[in-house]
Amino acid sequence: MPYKPPTHTVERSIRAKTGAKLIAGIDEVGRGAWAGPVTVCAAITGLRRPPEGLTDSKLLTVKRRTELAGILNKWVTAHALGHASSEEIDALGMTAALRLAAVRALDALPVRPDAVILDGKHDYLGMPWRVRTVIKGDQSCISVAAASVLAKVRRDALMAELGSEHADFAFHDNAGYPSPVHKTALQALGPTPIHRMSWAFMDALPRWQHLKRTRVESAEDPSVDQMSIF
Repeated sequence: MPYKPPTHTVERSIRAKTGAKLIAGIDEVGRGAWAGPVTVCAAITGLRRPPEGLTDSKLLTVKRRTELAGILNKWVTAHALGHASSEEIDALGMTAALRLAAVRALDALPVRPDAVILDGKHDYLGMPWRVRTVIKGDQSCISVAAASVLAKVRRDALMAELGSEHADFAFHDNAGYPSPVHKTALQALGPTPIHRMSWAFMDALPRWQHLKRTRVESAEDPSVDQMSIF
């Protein structure tokens, strides 16, 4: 299916309005999975022409996504990944876990960006970062698209590694998302140590209710959304 390639329009707008020079695109993967971490990538790309075919990782085949990730590793100015584990997701709630993973990614960059483009409409990062949220930024913004591909390929590889001890769950294929094989294994074997024990799927596993954790419903960080104004 043809798609419109991403551009540097948002990056240029931020530069013009704020004087920011280093802008990081951020995207996450694993938010809706039942097992494994949520992974965030922060990528700084500058204003160079991107590799051919760059777009949201979800629009790419596994083969093409993997090829692009190899190219992007050398093409981006800088990038870093951050993870929040299933235990941290259970303990903190998803919004706080996303922020934790994003801060870890940003802190791991060799340079501190002046501004951040965050995929989606909700700013889960907040102060002290200057944030521009962009709906479908992984399709429209080059830096966010690059982060999307790098995050997806790395998390998929990580889930394959983590799943090596839990072959019945086929994490190498479903990356912790609720596939039929995954659901069947849950019913028969119960959750693994990397499952999110506070999630609603646990309600359908009466044999394993003793493992369920109470989902955290934490209040939003008061700093969130205060900087998403430029």
